[in-house]
Amino acid sequence: MTDLTLYSMPSSGNSYKIRLLLSLLGRDYTHVACEMQSAETASAKAAGHLPLGKLPALHLPDGTILSESNAILWYLAHGTGWVPDDLLTQSQMLAWMFFEQNRHEPVIAVRASLNSYPHLAEQATPALMAKLLADGHALLQIMEDALSGREWFAGTTPTLADIALYAYTHTAESRGGFDMARFPNIAAWCGRVAALPGYRGLFDHG
Repeated sequence: MTDLTLYSMPSSGNSYKIRLLLSLLGRDYTHVACEMQSAETASAKAAGHLPLGKLPALHLPDGTILSESNAILWYLAHGTGWVPDDLLTQSQMLAWMFFEQNRHEPVIAVRASLNSYPHLAEQATPALMAKLLADGHALLQIMEDALSGREWFAGTTPTLADIALYAYTHTAESRGGFDMARFPNIAAWCGRVAALPGYRGLFDHG
């Protein structure tokens, strides 16, 4: 038995963030895979396992259920090196995490979803896909510039900001069709994340 149960979507970057951090921390957990539009997801919702109606959801030993991917990251990383000690660096980390959910995910992840899930194909109009491509390249350029002369997004060691941004960025080309050759700093950063001890890939579910 493990003390944590994670309901997560195998193909989702938001869910992957949690699996990645748990792996990097060496934490054991029970994984309940709930892919989009699956019977498992419908059952989890009906049983009240997804209180906000979305994935991921982390179930704690006392019955508490945590939702929202970056909030779950914050909970799991408390007291570890993934959250900086000093207030300024911690605030910079949070700024990137807010950027990821407010600006990055609604563009990079949405374009990937429209490309990846057949039931969303009718929404992928040429005009929308072109706008998401242009907007995504602009957001990726912000990240590229931020990584100029530095290895990580906040401070001198990897933080939750890197995990949050990595989840959808590292598949931005393969799933979203973004031209990642434009962003060598991002490519090098992705390599550093993938080289971290305990790293697991998006589809390494275990």
